Amino acid sequence: MQNSSAPTTAHDPTLVLLTVEEAARRLSVGRTTCFALIGAGALESLMVGGLRRVPADAPAAYLARRRAEQRAA
Repeated sequence: MQNSSAPTTAHDPTLVLLTVEEAARRLSVGRTTCFALIGAGALESLMVGGLRRVPADAPAAYLARRRAEQRAA
């Protein structure tokens, strides 16, 4: 049984890099949509070895940009 006081991976503040799946969960979108955002350059990511990772602050930065765009429209 998992300790309920332990942070879930999706919200663990100690993580510096997220998997694409974890970033997608933080944005409440699917994995495919998250990869599309990365491919379009809208969501920052980098390769670590052969693994695609998203900086932990990138989902919040993406959301902040989108909100600013919406307000400006």
